[in-house]
Amino acid sequence: MRPGIICNFLTITTSHILSPLRAPYSSAVGNIFHDRRRTCNDLLDENDMNEIAELLRDIEEYCLRKGIAESTFGRLAVGNSKLITRLREGKGVTLKTMHRIRAYISSGGTAEDLQALHLEDQFTAVQTVPVAEAASHHAEFEQPFRFYDNRQKYLAFVYTCDEKRTIAERVMRELQLLNIGPPGMRVFDAGLGDGLVLSEVLRGIHHQYPTLPFFINGKEISDENVRLTLEKLPDRLCEHPATVLVISNMRYREAPSLSPGDDRQAAAMNWLELPLRGNSSYHFSRQIAGLEQHLKEGWQTRRSEVTGNPLPIRPSVLIIYREDHRMLLDHLIPRPGNIINSYDLIIASHPWRARESAGNKVRDILAPLARSLSPGGRFIAVQGYGDDPGQEILMQEWPEERPFLVRRQELIKGLKTELGREAGMYNLNVASSKKALLRYRMHTLPSEINENLGTSTLFAAWNAAIYVGQIEDEKIEAAIAKGSYLESTRKVLKKYGGLWFNDECFVISRRKNQEMEYGK
Repeated sequence: MRPGIICNFLTITTSHILSPLRAPYSSAVGNIFHDRRRTCNDLLDENDMNEIAELLRDIEEYCLRKGIAESTFGRLAVGNSKLITRLREGKGVTLKTMHRIRAYISSGGTAEDLQALHLEDQFTAVQTVPVAEAASHHAEFEQPFRFYDNRQKYLAFVYTCDEKRTIAERVMRELQLLNIGPPGMRVFDAGLGDGLVLSEVLRGIHHQYPTLPFFINGKEISDENVRLTLEKLPDRLCEHPATVLVISNMRYREAPSLSPGDDRQAAAMNWLELPLRGNSSYHFSRQIAGLEQHLKEGWQTRRSEVTGNPLPIRPSVLIIYREDHRMLLDHLIPRPGNIINSYDLIIASHPWRARESAGNKVRDILAPLARSLSPGGRFIAVQGYGDDPGQEILMQEWPEERPFLVRRQELIKGLKTELGREAGMYNLNVASSKKALLRYRMHTLPSEINENLGTSTLFAAWNAAIYVGQIEDEKIEAAIAKGSYLESTRKVLKKYGGLWFNDECFVISRRKNQEMEYGK
């Protein structure tokens, strides 16, 4: 653990399960405007270091309280993501800029209370923006919504299509190729979802390695997905008692090591530990069900003002294991400052938005996860591919839609560049389409695909197609208003006798003779 960093560490016993977490940290930021006899365009320079230091402290406190990155603060407050970096380097800012920053902090970030000015990359270049326009711009950030985040439509897709089982079966083909050593089998799931893939993979791992201790670390930002995952795990803990399960809401580069990159975030971290008592899945499920309040508080999110993506308000870690196996698992139970950060198997099933750039996918997800592989470890990634009846449905309504532009070849090429000299430590080969493509289907009865296709089948197929294609709600509403979407869906289902989709996967493996050089 970093010197001076203390997180909220809580071991939960049965009597603790309904106790609340510590209240979120808070600090007041004053609304201070310094009355200096200068013009607004005068610079605060090295002679004003105390004033700049105070401003920096206020910015840091605000970012911690709001759970936003410092670059995001700079972009939102003054239109320059490098604001904090410039201040720390001792570069001057104008008095007007300082007032704008303090106005933004004191207003809580609402556009109505800000001077509606937008600064470009240079602090001295000021452009006036009408207040109404700024308020409208802020309102757009307040109401971001994407179809891809809709819970009901997500669950409708999951339970009408067999994608999760198809992915799990593909992952289990990697098990015989693993190079497992002490202290046990280590698995990282880079996006738990509702836990269907992980629970199925755990069955396969137990079948392959029935006596090995398991360390299972999963990343998930949605408290509802965490709840759905936990509902599936009591049976796994009963069948394989030598299991340590960890779930966190951190970023991809932080979750494998359970270490926030920011010391202030580390200090605010919730660390929850639940040793399960009893010896039956009934006992375990009752205790896990009592975590609901902890999940609601520890997995709170806000929406990014820039992307609309959900972001955790504070980092949280949940650790579950069987109390009667504590001694056996002691070397695997994570503790602050003593955490496993090398994995035998990493699973990344749809960890990014389809339309995200290749650079972002590589930099923010693929490279950090690849560096968390142990020697001989294997990392399997799965993403949408298209060229299937599902995409044909989309093309009927939106001929310009191309959601799956970034293929595995481009990602592997970008990863080689990102890793640099480290690339020699990995096998970064691109498999042929025959090996890489995974086909999954929507469940239908043979009698459903006939001359009189029912509306429920059509709605399920339409839902699956637009979910997989990650179509925005505005486009969906327009298609529904036009009224032809069900007929388009009907034609495709009749043409192919059903509905299926293609995913593509690729495997990154670490050479067995390479020692860990990253992440320790």
